[in-house]
Amino acid sequence: MKSPFTGKEMSIVKEWRTMTYRKDEFKLLFHSYKCEDTGEQFEDDALSQLNYNQLVNQYRVKYSIPFPEQIIAIREKYNLSAAKMSEILGFGTNGYRQYEGGEVPNQSNAKLIQLAEDPHEFKKLVNYCTSPDHKFIEKIYRTIDNLLDKQKKDKFEKQLENYFFGTCLPNTLTGFKTPDFKKFSEMVVFFTQKLEPWKTKLNKLLFYADFIMHKQTGFSMSGVQYRAIPMGPVPNNFNSIFEYLANKEELDIYYTNFSDGGTGEQFKPNSKKTFNKDLFTTLELGILNTVAERFKNTSTNEIIEISHKEKAWIENNAEKKLIDYNYSFDLN
Repeated sequence: MKSPFTGKEMSIVKEWRTMTYRKDEFKLLFHSYKCEDTGEQFEDDALSQLNYNQLVNQYRVKYSIPFPEQIIAIREKYNLSAAKMSEILGFGTNGYRQYEGGEVPNQSNAKLIQLAEDPHEFKKLVNYCTSPDHKFIEKIYRTIDNLLDKQKKDKFEKQLENYFFGTCLPNTLTGFKTPDFKKFSEMVVFFTQKLEPWKTKLNKLLFYADFIMHKQTGFSMSGVQYRAIPMGPVPNNFNSIFEYLANKEELDIYYTNFSDGGTGEQFKPNSKKTFNKDLFTTLELGILNTVAERFKNTSTNEIIEISHKEKAWIENNAEKKLIDYNYSFDLN
C-alpha cells in the first residue's frame, strides 16, 4: 500500500493494543501500514478485517457465542432457509442470515442457536413455533427424526473424530475454528498428491498452511491443534489420524528401513482418491498451493530446521505444549 502523503510504499507494523467490543476489553496484535515520513498509520480492507476478527473472536469465545460457520452448519443440517430458522427461533426476518454473515448475536440469541444444534432441543423449539403451515412443521419433524437416526448410525465416526481432535469449541488453540476432520483430511490428501512427502515433512506443511491462513485472516484452515515436539510442530494425534486415512484408502503409506535402524514413512497418492477442492475457498486453495510451491524442493531435514526457527516452536518445545495460533503473526 502506498502512502497517500508521499506515494511511497508503506511497511506493515504490528503492535499490541487493548480495544473495546461491547464494553469488554481485549488485547490484539493490531496490524497497520505506516508512512515513515509522517508517522501516520492506515488499514486497508484486509488488515481492517484481520484486526476486527481478532477482537470479535475473543468476544465470541468469552461468551460462548457460535461462529458463523457453526451457525450455517446448524441451519443446513435441518435443510432450512435462514428465514425459516429466524421464524422458528423468534428472530427478526433477516436475523439468522445476518448472523451467518458475521454479525455477532447477543447472548440470548446465541443460547437459542446453541440449543438448536441439538435435534432433541430443536424439536422443542419447533413445537413453540406459531407457523400455520402444518405441512412445513411436519416436514421439519421428519427431517429431525431422520437426523436422529443418522446420528445413531454415525456414532462411531463421531467418537473417532472426538478421539482425534477432542470436543473442542473454537478457541485460540484451534485458530477460532471448529476442528473439521473432512477438511483436514483433504489437506493431507492435497500435499500427498502434490509432493509425496515423508511424514515429518507433511506435518510441517500442514502446520504452515493452517498458521499462514490464521496470519492472514484470524482463522485457521482446519481447526486442528498443533503441538511442539523435537522434530518441529505437528498436528495433535497425527499418527492415529494418518493411519486411519491410510486404512480408508485416502492415501498410501510406504515404509523404508534406513541403515541407522530407523523407519521412514512416505505418503503417496491412492488411485481411488481424488482431492475435493470444493471444501476450500479460493484463498485457502491459494495458501495450499503457495506452501506446496515454497517447500517442494525442501528436504525433510531442511524443513525441520526452518520450523525450529519459528517462535511457535521455540517457546513451546521444552514442554511439548500445544501452540497458540497467535504465534502465526510471528512466522518467519
